[in-house]
Amino acid sequence: MKRVLLKLSGEALAGEKKTGFDEPTVVEVARQVKTLADEGVEIGIVIGGGNFWRGRSSENIDRTKADQIGMLATVMNCLYVSEIFRSQGMDTAVLTPFECGAFTKLFSKDRVNKYYARDVVTFFAGGTGHPYFSTDTATVLRAVEIEAETILLAKAVDGVYDSDPKDNPRAKKYSKVDIQEVIDKKLAVVDLTASIMCMEHKMPMIVFGLNEKDSIINAAHGIITGTEVTV
Repeated sequence: MKRVLLKLSGEALAGEKKTGFDEPTVVEVARQVKTLADEGVEIGIVIGGGNFWRGRSSENIDRTKADQIGMLATVMNCLYVSEIFRSQGMDTAVLTPFECGAFTKLFSKDRVNKYYARDVVTFFAGGTGHPYFSTDTATVLRAVEIEAETILLAKAVDGVYDSDPKDNPRAKKYSKVDIQEVIDKKLAVVDLTASIMCMEHKMPMIVFGLNEKDSIINAAHGIITGTEVTV
């Protein structure tokens, strides 16, 4: 693959602590991304904010404000992870859809292409910049905008199941599933808005467990141990 969009779960980056960061996990992600970058793969990254903030579970905060806090959580995540990447020998840039002073640059496709021409790994923080849209939707939006070949979904769960494997030990894991079936059966790969965007723009996804050995490298090489979501 020449250009991919990698979505990292904030919770997965927190490891067993479930909050904040587990640095060894982030360093391992950096090692795998550097391997792909050294092969010439152009990589965009979106990180969820769940290791810091789950605004939709709060009953006391206005939804718009809760979502804005979540956007800032993703900015913190991207700033931290991008610095770990730099410590491992990569050039990085963090882009947001709104001004963050000197912390980030404003997102534009032209800017992304200039970064890729210089072998810079780009982070897309701040979601879409609007409330009521998740980082799932931001992931698909950015993937479509930068013309990525596929979305690599690195999660705490190792693929797509017909029910929650935490609750149902007999849950069936899909090796391949069509996006229409994901929508019809509400399989919770990504939220409904993001799923429909994938269908409309024919954006495939590969879902896999972040904690599996070389899982990001394998997914980018077409070695799928999780689930391939086709369009």
